[in-house]
Formats: sequence, C-alpha cells, structure tokens
Amino acid sequence: MEKISGAQALMKSLLREGVDTIFGYPGGAIMPVYDALYDYKDSIRHVLVRHEQGAAHAAEGYSRLSGKPGVCMVTSGPGATNLVTGIADAMCDSIPIVCITGQVAETALGTDAFQEAPIIGIVTPVTKWCYQITNAAEIPHIVAKAFHIASSGRKGPVLIDITKNAQFELCEYDDSVHTVTLKSRHDPYYQKKLEKAASLLNGAKRPYVLFGHGISAAKAENELVQFVEKGGFPAASTLLGLSSMPKSNPLNMGMLGMHGNYGPNKLTNKADVILAIGMRFDDRVTGKISAYAPQAKIIHVDIDYAELEKVIPADIAIHADAKEFLARITPLVKHKDHGDWIGKFRAFDREEKKVVVDAELYPKSGEISMAEVIRILSEKTKGKSVIVADVGQHQMVSARYYGFENPDSFITSGGLGTMGFALPASIGAKLAGPKREVIAIIGDGSFQMTLQELGTIMQEKLSIKIIILNNRHLGMVRQWQEMFFEERYSFVHMENPNFNKIADGYSISNELVQERKDLAPALDRMLKAKGSYLLDIMVKKDENVFPMIPSGASVDEIRLK
Repeated sequence: MEKISGAQALMKSLLREGVDTIFGYPGGAIMPVYDALYDYKDSIRHVLVRHEQGAAHAAEGYSRLSGKPGVCMVTSGPGATNLVTGIADAMCDSIPIVCITGQVAETALGTDAFQEAPIIGIVTPVTKWCYQITNAAEIPHIVAKAFHIASSGRKGPVLIDITKNAQFELCEYDDSVHTVTLKSRHDPYYQKKLEKAASLLNGAKRPYVLFGHGISAAKAENELVQFVEKGGFPAASTLLGLSSMPKSNPLNMGMLGMHGNYGPNKLTNKADVILAIGMRFDDRVTGKISAYAPQAKIIHVDIDYAELEKVIPADIAIHADAKEFLARITPLVKHKDHGDWIGKFRAFDREEKKVVVDAELYPKSGEISMAEVIRILSEKTKGKSVIVADVGQHQMVSARYYGFENPDSFITSGGLGTMGFALPASIGAKLAGPKREVIAIIGDGSFQMTLQELGTIMQEKLSIKIIILNNRHLGMVRQWQEMFFEERYSFVHMENPNFNKIADGYSISNELVQERKDLAPALDRMLKAKGSYLLDIMVKKDENVFPMIPSGASVDEIRLK
C-alpha cells in the first residue's frame, strides 16, 4: 500500500465524505494541508473568507441549505480561536459543521510556541465532539467519526485539531475505513407513548402543536403538514422553525416567543394538550417558566434525550426523530375540525392587525418602516426566497412579516443571537443553493461586525442580495432602554460610514434609499440584478418591535404596545 502524507490523507478522507466546498483561511500550522489542497482544486472548492469567524458562519449557512455538514479550515492560535463564536452558534442551533484546525507540532505542545492555543480545551464545552490528531495514521478514522457525529442524532459542530507533524508524516491510507456506529438510546415504551399521545390529542378540545428547528433538521416538513391537517391542529413555530410550514397554510398560526404573534402566545395558556416537537422550550418561547401552560398536558418530542424535561415537565416525553415520529403518529390521529378553537386565534390575529400590523406594514407618512420593506420584499418574491437574517429588530421583523412558503428558506442565529452572522452565512447558503435567490437582511450594527466578507462575495463572484435596514442605532438595545431603563439611551447611537462607498470599493452594485417613493423601484432593481446588490435603506430611528413579552413575564402577558 502506497504511503501518503497526513495532509493528503485528510484530502482523501474529505472527498470520501462528499465534501465539495471548504471555507477557510491559511496560515503556518495548517500550511501542509493547504499544500495538499492545491492538488485537489478541481474537486474541492476553497472559499477564502476574510476572517475566520466568517468561515464558521459560512459553513453554517452551507449546512442549513445543503442538509450536510459544512466544512471550515483554519490555522492554529488566533485562527482557531476566531472560529469559536461560530462554533458556539452552531452548537446552540444544532447545525452540523466540521471544523479543521492546524496545531503546532506535537513536540511543541504546551511550550507556548508561536500561535499555539489549547483549542481542544477551549471548544470542548461548545462542540458535540472534538479531537486532537498527533499521528497521521489516525486521520481517516477520525474524519469519518467526525462527520458521523456531526450529522447523526441531534446535529452539531465537531472540531479536529491536527498537529503539524501529523500533517507531514507518511501513513498508509486505507480507503476502506468506515465510521463506527454509535449506539442510540432505545425507549422500550415508545409504542405505548405514541398511542397515549395520540389518545390525548384525539380527546383534546383545544390541542396545540408547537414546532421548531427539529422539523427542518429531520427534513420532516411534509410529515408535519400531513399531521396537522389530518388532526385539524393549530400549529405555531419557533424562530428557527418558521419556514418548515408554509405561512399560507390556514393551520399555521404564526410565531411563538418574545416578539411572536399575539394569539400563539396568549393561547398557549388556554390549550388543554400541547405537542412540542423539535423545539427545546427556549426561554424566549416560554417566558416565565412557572406560569407556562400550567393547564395543559404536555407531549414533548425531541431527538436529544437531554432536552426532555430539562425546562418544562412533560406528561409524555418521547425521545425520537421528528420525521419518524410524525410518520408513526399520523395514522393514529383522527380527522377533526377544531373550528371554534382556531377561531380564538383568528380573533387575536384581528386585534394584532388592528393595533400593530396595519400601521407597521402600511405607514402613510414619516420615515420608511422596517416592516414595510419586508412586506414589499415578500410580495415581490412571493415568499420563495432564502432569507438570511442577522440579529436584532430587523431579524424579528423579517421573521414576522416575510411570507415563507418553501422549506429551508429562513436562516438566522437563534440560540446564541450572533450579530454579524448573516453576511458570511449568506455566502455559504448561496454556494449550497446556487439556483435559489439568497437575500441577507442586516442591521447597520450587525453589518459592521463582518462587512469584510464583501471581499469574499466579490472574489467568488456570488449573486447575493443585501438589504441594510439602517436605523443608525443598536435598535433592539435601544428599545429595551426605552421600555425598561427609563429612556436612558446608553451608547446605542451609531455614527455609520457610507455603506454605498464601501460597496463601491468591493465592486458591488448598490443604492441608498431614503424616500418611500423610491423603495419599491429599488427593490425591483436589486431583484433583477444578475450579480450581488446592496441596498442601504434608511428606516425610522425609534421604531419598536411589537408584540413583546417583557423579560420575566408570562406568555399571556404579551404586550401589543
């Protein structure tokens, strides 16, 4: 058997796993791998990001749209530590990415060598699994194991740290290496729990289905729709579950959570049976835990055993894959019409529309509102584009008012709430779905966290549409300071650069939109453009996002103003 270097073994192992794209940034401790990559330019596309955090977020965006692990690769020390925010983000949102970092030679470990950082110790709490390779012979097996762990069960990030000597060393590459099969937890009472859950749902007068990111992670969108339509169940989504059910479906009641819809939150505490599937009862969804749905029988279904009963006690806790669970419970569910119960949601919708929605979507005067931008964008794209939202008020407005019709069409940072996520994530999304329209919606604060990735867009010649909703503030922090800190606006005003000149510097077509009359035509030009396009849209400075559940309040204390 021919001997090859560890770096070459890594390339062969990545190809074996179906890797066609790597987001990375070279440096000293990963240079042997980059030298090997030079010979694989025709089979693996390397995307040179402008900051290592961008590599991790781009890998997340790629994973979210492709359904397989995204891959990023950087050098040791600061290269590796710059990945940590993206790794933590992927961990919070259960996104499979495989991170490869270079490391100083094994003989130099622990000596504070140049660009040495103890990356395994740093990322252990924020990865599903991590491993340091010091011997080239380990590479094929460890790579196979990494991809298996990242993409099985509750998905998540893994990291492989490879010492420089292991990259140079010669080893016999065995292409027959197969991943180990990890044991899964089996519940001997699963069938009985299924039957009991179906019985509860069939007997419920006010059933309610809550669904999250687990639906898209399991590719269970069709099964979800079939299930809720058969049972006539009203259903509401977490932030990350939004595009798993068409917004136009009459049983889709909208979004849960702090800035979710009025009815879905108010009626949580009126339902008699709640089925929560692929969601983890995040604090932004539950509000005050002690006051959360005390009247309801709770059925909780999750792929991660550790999430069951972690936050909200369940009457029936089911450890299962969402797709498989829905396929098995749907035949047990009876056809029903819960018209009176759904009518209560409609009544709250009308109230929300009257007090909040109409004024936000159709302002008659004053500055442009964030909501009207999203409304017009949604109408022009028919709800079929991939929206990659950053974090803040613009994120909540995008979630509330874009009419998602297709699966995998809302990509955002949920659990960690990472400002700067959207621009690099949109790069990964576009490379994973080149035929889909990818639109990044970003606040002026978030944009300045990672705007250097415009250079990656330019170099890769990608067609990504970028909308900056520019309110010259850290808008969400400003809203909290207005509502809960007696309008003491502490360091939230932003003096911004000229984003259009910056876009010019990166050869990206762009426009500044300040007047309402110019908004729709500018959106048309952006959508028709063949390459990337940036719109800097000046929106109202002091716009607040409502409804809102105040921090520490219960879900039925949600405020409309």
